Amino acid sequence: MNTLIDTLLLGTGATALMDAWGIARRPIAGFPAPDYGHVGRWLGHMPRGRFRHEAIARAGHIKGERFAGWTVHYLIGITYAVLLLAIAGRGWLQQPTLLPAVLVGIGTVAAPFLLMQPAMGAGIAASRTPRPGLARIHSLLMHTVFGLGLYLTGLALHWLQSVR
Repeated sequence: MNTLIDTLLLGTGATALMDAWGIARRPIAGFPAPDYGHVGRWLGHMPRGRFRHEAIARAGHIKGERFAGWTVHYLIGITYAVLLLAIAGRGWLQQPTLLPAVLVGIGTVAAPFLLMQPAMGAGIAASRTPRPGLARIHSLLMHTVFGLGLYLTGLALHWLQSVR
């Protein structure tokens, strides 16, 4: 049971750190803060048989899309925490190390590059956006920060268990 709770906290903490970076980067790089409403819109169109869009921003609004998008965003983060523990082993929680966490974080950029961005009209690896190179760099940075978040959250969980 502790592993389940730790995994939920690990994915949630890493995702929250990634979101904090997403907010902090606005004044640094001029990129808008993340809004996963478009993810909710994309998912909301799926039961209606629509899996791909020319431009998700122009697709019909779905009731509750922002809540759905943010919820799925955090569930995906938890799923990636499961992936980390599947690769590194559950023992990773007792002795978190940076490399596996960051490698998993960087590897997770494949999902937006190859699935989400193309399905929402941005093309493979943001190729249809006005500045694809910059979009790719920011995606890679966001997912690297997620990996760092896995590591830092792992350290925090390990520390909390040692003081119990």
